[in-house]
Amino acid sequence: MGAVALEKDLCALVDYAARAGLVDWSDRLWAYNAALEAVGVAGPGPDASWVLAENVNKNASAGVDAGAPLDLEATLSRLAEASVEAGRAEDTASGRDRAAMRMMGVLTPRPSQVAARFDELCREQDPRAATSWFYRLCCDAGYVRRAAIARNIAWNTPTHWGDLQITINLSKPEKDPRDIAAAGQARDAGERYPACQLCIENEGYPGRGAAAAGGAHPARQNLRIVPVKLDGERYGLQYSPYAYFNEHCIVMSAHHRPMHIDRASLACLFDFVDLLPHYFIGSNADLPIVGGSILSHDHFQGGDHEFPVMRAKVTERFSLGGFPDVEACVLQWPLSVLRLRSGRREDLLEACVHVIDAWHDWSDEAAGVRAHSADGTPHNTVTPVIRRVDEAGHVGGELYEAYLALRCNITSEEHPLGVFHPHAQWHHIKKENIGLIEVMGLAILPPRLVDELAAVRAHLLADDLDALESDPLCASHAPWAREVAAAHPELSEENAQTILRDETGQVFGHVLEDAGVFKWNDDGRAALDRFLATL
Repeated sequence: MGAVALEKDLCALVDYAARAGLVDWSDRLWAYNAALEAVGVAGPGPDASWVLAENVNKNASAGVDAGAPLDLEATLSRLAEASVEAGRAEDTASGRDRAAMRMMGVLTPRPSQVAARFDELCREQDPRAATSWFYRLCCDAGYVRRAAIARNIAWNTPTHWGDLQITINLSKPEKDPRDIAAAGQARDAGERYPACQLCIENEGYPGRGAAAAGGAHPARQNLRIVPVKLDGERYGLQYSPYAYFNEHCIVMSAHHRPMHIDRASLACLFDFVDLLPHYFIGSNADLPIVGGSILSHDHFQGGDHEFPVMRAKVTERFSLGGFPDVEACVLQWPLSVLRLRSGRREDLLEACVHVIDAWHDWSDEAAGVRAHSADGTPHNTVTPVIRRVDEAGHVGGELYEAYLALRCNITSEEHPLGVFHPHAQWHHIKKENIGLIEVMGLAILPPRLVDELAAVRAHLLADDLDALESDPLCASHAPWAREVAAAHPELSEENAQTILRDETGQVFGHVLEDAGVFKWNDDGRAALDRFLATL
C-alpha cells in the first residue's frame, strides 16, 4: 500500500471516529499516531491542513453522520492488508481481522467511559436512550458488523402458526483454509485464556491465530461491556457482533460457570427487564440437544424485537392453584409453550419456579417424556423468556410476562440426535439445535442453502427433476424438491424464489413441531392436560 493511500485511509478512519463520537476531535492527531502504530508502521504523517482542521460538526450531537461517506469495512480491509505487508499481521483471514480490530480498539472509548455514559443516560433520560447510544457505539466501533449483517437474507413465511421469521445467516465469515491448517498444528493450551468467548475477560483481548497455544480466538479490542448487577451478582451487557435481530444483546455472568435454569437464573431475567424494560431477555435451555451452542458459560440473550411466539393465540387457560394473581395459558405454537403473566413480579417468579420444578420431575411414557435416565441423568428443562408489557401487549409496561417452552432431550434408535429435535427428513434444511431464538419463531438457517436452493430452483425451472439426485448441491433436497414441484405446477421464473422461500419456511414450521414435546393431536393435548393438572 502506497504512503499516500495509507495516509488517506488513516485520516478518513480517524475523522470517521471523531464524527461518531468515538474520539474527541481534539484527539485526532493522537488517534492517527495510535492507528499508525496499530498498522505496524512509523509513517507517513498526516498533512498539516488535516492536523489543523476545524471540527465542522462541533455543534452536532455525537454520531450524527458517523457512517457518512466512509465505507468502514473496505477501509479496515485495506489497512489490514497494509499491516500484513508491514509484517505486523498474520497473512490469514483471522490475522487481517485481528489487525482491523486492533486499529478500532485504539479508536474506541475506554470501558469505564462507556459504562459511565450508559449509566448517565439511564439516569438523565431513560433506559432506551442508553441502549440506543450503546448499540450505535458498538456498531460505529466495528464490533457489531453492520455490513456483514446486511448480507443476511430474511423473509417471513405465513404458516398455521402465524408468520414465521426466516433468515439465512451469511454474516459470520467463512474459515480461511490456512487457519484450518494451522489449527492442526496448534500446541496444547493447558489453561485457556479467556476460558471462552463469553467471558468478560474478552474485553480488549488481542485475539490469537489458529496455530497459537489454545487455538484460534477472535480479536476483541473494540468490545465494550457494560457491567450490570443481576440477582446481586455482576453480569456484563454487550451486543452480538453478528446480530440476528434488532439490538441483539448478550448478558453473561462474570464467572465462567455452566448454564443453569433455576430460581437464580429466573431472578436474573426479572432483574434485567426491571433495568431495561423495553428489552426482552431469555435463556437457552441448560441441557445438550435442546440447549444452545455454548452451555459452558452462564449467559442470556435479549434485545428489542417482537418474535412470532409473542403474537401467538391463546388456546387454553389453566389455573395455578397457589398463584391466583398469575394468568396462565397455553399458546397455539408448534413447541409446547406456556405463557404466565402478572403485575406482581414475585408471584410470577415463584409461579415460574413452580412450573419448572414440576416439569423437571415429570415423566409420561405415553407421550415419550422421561424426566431422568436410570443413572439419574436429567432430560427435562425449559427455555424461558421474560418481558414487560402493558395491557395491550406493548413492551415496557407494568405487567411481567413469562414464556416457558417445555423441552426434553431424550434420544431413541429412530431419532439418535434427539426425539424432540429436527427429524432426519428436515435435515436438508435444518439439522442444528433449536435454541432460544428459534424457539420463538426466528429461523437461523445455514449459508449453504443459498447455493443449494439456487440449484434446486434451476432444475425445477428446467423441468429436469431427474438431475436433482445427481447434482451434489441439491441431492439432499431431491425428495422435498419433487414435492414442491408437484404442489406448484405454476412455478415460473417470476415466482420460483418466493415459492422456494415459502416452502423453506414451512419446513422450519415442521422443525419446530418436531421440537414440541406435546403434539397437536388428541393424544398430545391429553398428555399436556395431565401435566397441567399437576400444577
